[in-house]
Amino acid sequence: MNFKLFGSALILSGTALGAGMLAIPMVLAQFGLFYSTLLMLVICAGTTYAALLLTEACSKTELAFGINTVANKTIGKGGQLVTNALFYLLLFCMLIAYILGAADLIKRIFSMMNVEMSIEFAQVAFTLFASAFVVCGTQIIDKLNRLLFFFMISMLVLTLIILIPGMTAENLSQVTNHDKGMLFDTSTILFTSFASMPVIPSLVAYNKEATKQQLRNMVILGSIIPLICYLVWLYAVVGNLTANEITHFSNISDLIQTFSAKNEYIEIILSIFTSLALLTSFLGVAMALYNQNKDMISHNKIVTYVCTFILPLLGAGLAADQFLSVLGYAGVILVFLAIFIPLAMVVTLRKKETEEVHQNLHIYTAEGDKFALGLTLLFGLLLLISQI
Repeated sequence: MNFKLFGSALILSGTALGAGMLAIPMVLAQFGLFYSTLLMLVICAGTTYAALLLTEACSKTELAFGINTVANKTIGKGGQLVTNALFYLLLFCMLIAYILGAADLIKRIFSMMNVEMSIEFAQVAFTLFASAFVVCGTQIIDKLNRLLFFFMISMLVLTLIILIPGMTAENLSQVTNHDKGMLFDTSTILFTSFASMPVIPSLVAYNKEATKQQLRNMVILGSIIPLICYLVWLYAVVGNLTANEITHFSNISDLIQTFSAKNEYIEIILSIFTSLALLTSFLGVAMALYNQNKDMISHNKIVTYVCTFILPLLGAGLAADQFLSVLGYAGVILVFLAIFIPLAMVVTLRKKETEEVHQNLHIYTAEGDKFALGLTLLFGLLLLISQI
């Protein structure tokens, strides 16, 4: 087994897992499990193929360390400016959401130990702690993420062991909202929940010696793991609670508080699990932004650090109690950045490529040709329509 590639797949998974674990039960429970599962499968498939397109663009762009360089070498200066603007907006929104969610959890964990702290202090403490690992580089994040990921999955398994006996057929079959238009409206939040594309340029550069098949398998594995975790988590939550209860939660603390009444141990297990999910997501997204800032702004570590961590921290202070709203904004930005930009990159590259590119074992080309590209364009347009 190639542990470097496996670790990279876990970085992709860890980047996606986090906000989705918190948001998915809150937005999908009311529509019933059948349509929620169907929508999640469609969005996972579309997101995975879009990630493969970006992987193709990165693998065909030599010496590309961040999406800034990839855009410059594929869609020119104008496309580079648009890509960078969208990339920064996306990563800022995602980091703000993770800081908000993590701070809420940290405050709750310490309150369980009879230690009170302000939400602002929790935001600063989490950002400073997590950022210390990001500045150490992709190799450190890879090794740390493997440890955190397996610990997080262990907590999920313990949670399921506790929750599964309490699941009822009545709860699993409940549907309180039959409005398919409102279900369609949740598409961008779900899309954000599979958003691992920010780390792809860094991981392709990190695995520059990998074959095209290994790169493809890395992305697919990194997409399937979050899908399985989301579905298992959604079924466990819905099976234990009524849809009305779930949709009235404003944050993860409310969900944990409700479950704590069912089992005395689940409060601490769920707190650890969700904290790890947010931390792995933060590490992946922050790594992408940190590398982007080094690639585009400055190789000075202090300047890069301020641009990567201090600005989102200030944003979190201004966006208190707006967790789902921030995810919604990120979803709209992500449609352009993760669908339309990679499409433009790949179309441009394929017009210029030679037979030598196809024969190179280390240069990946996404399967599907023009039909798959057309479906991906339609997928992106449908996501945009869901927000209009």
